[in-house]
Amino acid sequence: MKVYICDKSCCPAVEVIGNEVLIGEDTNTVRLKKNEWNKLVEKIQSGELHSI
Repeated sequence: MKVYICDKSCCPAVEVIGNEVLIGEDTNTVRLKKNEWNKLVEKIQSGELHSI
């Protein structure tokens, strides 16, 4: 699964590959393990992380 942050494919993306999630574009990418991604989602859903 690959989701672009904006409506165009030229923006950074969030991509799930196996047990990892890649966030970014080209060489500017962070790689999260499944448990790290789930913790990030949990913090967003709980309100600990929010829009800035």
